[in-house]
Amino acid sequence: MTASPSCCSKSGSSKDDPLEWFDGMIGHCLDYAREAHAQGVPIVGIMCEYTPRELILAAGGLPVCLCGGSAKTIPVAEQDLPANLCPLIKSTYGYHVMDSNPFLEMASLIVAETTCDGKKKMFELMGERRPMHILELPQKPDRAEGLAFWEQNLHELVTRLEDLFSVTVTDGALRDAIARMNHERWTRRALAALMSSDHPPLTGRQLINLKTIISGFPEAQAQLDAALAALTHRDGIQDSGSRVRVLMTGVPMVHGAEWVLDLVEERGGLVVATENCTGVKPLLEDVDDGAADPMRALAEKYYHVPCSVMMANEARLDMLRELVRTYRPQCVIELAWQACLTYSIEANRVKRLVEEEFGLPYLYIETDYSTSDAARVGVRVEALYESVMQQTRG
Repeated sequence: MTASPSCCSKSGSSKDDPLEWFDGMIGHCLDYAREAHAQGVPIVGIMCEYTPRELILAAGGLPVCLCGGSAKTIPVAEQDLPANLCPLIKSTYGYHVMDSNPFLEMASLIVAETTCDGKKKMFELMGERRPMHILELPQKPDRAEGLAFWEQNLHELVTRLEDLFSVTVTDGALRDAIARMNHERWTRRALAALMSSDHPPLTGRQLINLKTIISGFPEAQAQLDAALAALTHRDGIQDSGSRVRVLMTGVPMVHGAEWVLDLVEERGGLVVATENCTGVKPLLEDVDDGAADPMRALAEKYYHVPCSVMMANEARLDMLRELVRTYRPQCVIELAWQACLTYSIEANRVKRLVEEEFGLPYLYIETDYSTSDAARVGVRVEALYESVMQQTRG
């Protein structure tokens, strides 16, 4: 069994420099997961931000994100899946077909959610030969009965974890896990807040690197803490004042699939805020650690993730309003992966919000994991920046 380079390659990194440590994050996570697995700790794969990591941690498991970010695994996936499907879905499924993701191969269980139709049907295929637990996600976030149904789903997941791992998930274990995840979210929020400065101490690309695919990983948390301490006192990056401040929104840019963000900054932008599931979207709300019922508190936090699968997704628009106030972008770039219908359609509302309420230039980019259209996208980004400059001069 071998891992594809984009999944599990290990770059050289120094424990003395948190930014370098996160450059080799996948390798560090793989070492940690293999050691834990050898000691009998169950590995649980997760597919989306809706799965409460706290439940897996409280059951003694290791929650690992399995979302694929490699274009190399897509061709084999297209033997079973449509070519005009979201590349994140195809990449994830390709790792499954190739048995090339060691995290997936170690997983005792995969927890997946009924978000978009493409993922749901892919999970059916993957579940034919891998242990799968499906969380049924209601999609009207303002309905009390939807929240109650979601909480019931979380209780069913706890029962599955308890039966599978022969453990009992106690309130005490849940509260400990909530504290760990709240700390992780707080630290990443604080790192993101550094970008609100007129002269941020890091780029958007460096910021998006400061995450880990394993939740509750102690060494990763120590590196996040060290990064925050170091960057809080660091001078702004060179030429930060001359770059165009950009807010990126839309689909997640999972590890290995950050090429559009790279291009946005290479062409003269500075991504000061990233509103997606690999950015601040899952970080802005903590779990109420003082709640009488921790399961209810977990249900409320995770049910409020403002994904485009929700109807109607007013919370995402409110989040964008807050991000614009805090980070003062000069333009907004929305990224949608090919065939991501919910984000592609919701882009209409985002465009109107950005142009009519914020008065900012807006650019919609639809692409996939291939960089074949990078030149075309680059020209469009440069044209956007020119419109920002014209607006500034005017």
